[in-house]
Amino acid sequence: MVLLLEDSGSVFIDMGDKKPSRMQSFTVADGPLSGGWVDEALSGTGMAVKKEENEDFTFDESYVKRQKTSGAPDGQPSALSSPAARALRNELNMNWDLIELLSTMTVVERWVCVNIVKLLREENTVPFMVRYRKDMINHMDADAVRDVQLVHLSKKTQSVIQTLRKDGFLNAELENNLQSCRSLDELDHMYSPYKKGSKLSKARRARDLGLEEAAVILLNRPNDLVIQSWVKPGSEGLSSLEEVTTGVKHILADMIAKDPESLTLAIYRGESLKILTVKVNIPDSVKSDFTRWCINCRWRPKMLGRPSDTKIIGDAVEDAYKRLILPLLTRSYRTKLSATAEKESIDMFVRNLRQRLLVSPIRGSVIMGVDPGFTHGCKIAVLSPTSHILHTDVLYLHRPGQRTEADRLRHLVLKYSCNKVVIGNGTACRETEAFFADLISRGLFQPLDVSYCITNEAGSSIYSVSPEAVKEMPELDPNLRSAVSIGRRVQDPLAELVKIDPKHIGIGTYQHDVQPGALKAALDGVVQECVSFVGVDINICSETLMRHVSGLNAGRARSIVEWREKNGPFFNREQLRLVKGMGPKSFQQCAGFIRINPHNLHSRVQICQCESSVSCDSAAPEKPAVKKSKGKAATNIPSTPNPLDQTSIHPESYHVAENEGLRRCVETQVQASCLEHLARTLDTIPETLQLIVEGLTQPPGFDIRQGFEQADFKRGVVSMRDLQVGAVLTGRVENTALFGAFVDIGVGKSGLIHKSNITADRLPPSKRGRSLFLGPGERVEVRVLNVDPQRGRIGLDLLRVLQ
Repeated sequence: MVLLLEDSGSVFIDMGDKKPSRMQSFTVADGPLSGGWVDEALSGTGMAVKKEENEDFTFDESYVKRQKTSGAPDGQPSALSSPAARALRNELNMNWDLIELLSTMTVVERWVCVNIVKLLREENTVPFMVRYRKDMINHMDADAVRDVQLVHLSKKTQSVIQTLRKDGFLNAELENNLQSCRSLDELDHMYSPYKKGSKLSKARRARDLGLEEAAVILLNRPNDLVIQSWVKPGSEGLSSLEEVTTGVKHILADMIAKDPESLTLAIYRGESLKILTVKVNIPDSVKSDFTRWCINCRWRPKMLGRPSDTKIIGDAVEDAYKRLILPLLTRSYRTKLSATAEKESIDMFVRNLRQRLLVSPIRGSVIMGVDPGFTHGCKIAVLSPTSHILHTDVLYLHRPGQRTEADRLRHLVLKYSCNKVVIGNGTACRETEAFFADLISRGLFQPLDVSYCITNEAGSSIYSVSPEAVKEMPELDPNLRSAVSIGRRVQDPLAELVKIDPKHIGIGTYQHDVQPGALKAALDGVVQECVSFVGVDINICSETLMRHVSGLNAGRARSIVEWREKNGPFFNREQLRLVKGMGPKSFQQCAGFIRINPHNLHSRVQICQCESSVSCDSAAPEKPAVKKSKGKAATNIPSTPNPLDQTSIHPESYHVAENEGLRRCVETQVQASCLEHLARTLDTIPETLQLIVEGLTQPPGFDIRQGFEQADFKRGVVSMRDLQVGAVLTGRVENTALFGAFVDIGVGKSGLIHKSNITADRLPPSKRGRSLFLGPGERVEVRVLNVDPQRGRIGLDLLRVLQ
């Protein structure tokens, strides 16, 4: 669920019909357990390890997420305190109950809705809720938590009421109708006749003539109405019986069209027929049902009237439907249709971005990034295993004198022991690939075993001239910065790609046609989710990466870097409390996603000591003195390392993790058949205990991306002309769209697997859910269906997804 809470606290739920579920599309939030004994320990305890719920795969239909029904604790029902509930309702000042409406529209248990609202009002982030408050949100995943959107309808409604009151148009009935609106469309429908500068409605003109009293008499005491008495010859709008009757009809039509009960019936009837199509076609049955109900029930006069009076009401109902309600329904359905398409496009972008960010990094290798080009040469950047720039250069590989350039290239590769080359997929990519493949085939780089890969360079040029790139690499030419970025996005995709606006990394579909605000909120959310769940080493990560950690922002990230530069490395998480701007809530939200890696800590201490000319001969290096920041007290803040700080265990649970009984259980790998009982003994919940067990059993430096896909390196080149229909190949998904998936099969052009060829039997069970189908980075086995060299198109059939 995406939850946007206005500063004023005014909220409204505007949702589709998706049902949130437990951790499904992002089960890596906790990381896999190391050791099968934990799985065995959890079996039979009522606390089964998370398992994907297989759904029937339907490509054309939105995937409906389901609440888990078993296999994990349901959490504890909670409720907002009476004062808090009253305060919330007073803030909203609407005629609907927030929790009840949220529960109804999302098909989520009421207690979960209560907890979600409570957590958001306490300023908890989505990653924090998903990892450390699972019991409160019923194991919903990050996507599900983002699917509920609390927008500013209440705030907008109060603004409209104030405007109408100031202009003298507000009355009790209108105010009640406005406070009953459940969408911005309904609110606009109610308010539009009163907007300044808008043409006076027919009902407004009739009311200005004093005919509202006649309309009220017709509804309540029809026998008392003498319509002829309202005729005033010579007065415009009242000069004849026909004009008076028409005016009364317009007032009645306006009352009908703005009556919440009547409006709700019309909308419900239309939605029940599922008439959302490209051209909104509303069947006549909607009109007939609505008209019959209005005349016989809702707007039936309280007393039996004359046939002529009944005809006026019937005509008013007809007019209300045709002139006022039908346009509203049409706009409403169009809005919902557009919103559905927009949401699907954003969801696709989010899925693609998540998988692109979580591609496994290449560790322990010197990498050469190559930004290929013809006229201006190929820009080269040699990067250390920790992404430091060792050398940059420009080589002209596609001009006369290639032998000399090949010798220069060989010298660089051997000098820096560079055995992996990353080539950007832009101009001259194929020619540069052929050049490297030829040198490799001739053994020019021996004794090194050199291989290369092609990576998507989208966004690297934009990043190379950005303020972040200038600050990070001030001495480098922008073209050389692109080469650095190309190499780093394979070396550590997450750390590099967060520097680039997600819209520019080439993975979306129709992102230019959706609302920028909604797209940005969704993409920012998934970036924060990925960065937080992977975790960052606070002593080596960049300021840019740090901004995306749950609970941090640009200001706090800058303060952390300044503290680090002034005081040296952080020895433990508690020292974060000394940073300017880091209050208790910020610390709570970010602490579990911050890591203190002992190896990197030791390296940073040595660097600090060397820079300050302190001897490094001591086996136990002296720790830099921690200086107090202005306004921050260092009382009771330890300066010694804590082994738990390199795990995903939150400091709020350290007292449980440090329990000797639990540690002995983990160390001896005893089958904890009573893990749930142990949780009660330790005064915690099973979800927290499971997180602790995982943190204690994972190896030092564990990275959830270790089991994910990596870039494919190769030594030879294949071209499109070598393809044969029927050939079976392996490839990697580059991008996905609503009509299929594009796959890189190593021939310079991506092939398309049409959605009709992505069927349930060809997908592993874990990917048969709509939200888990093929995404960037996944390896697949495909068969070539057709090849069109002239148009550069390749049709593929999916055989299976490779694990």
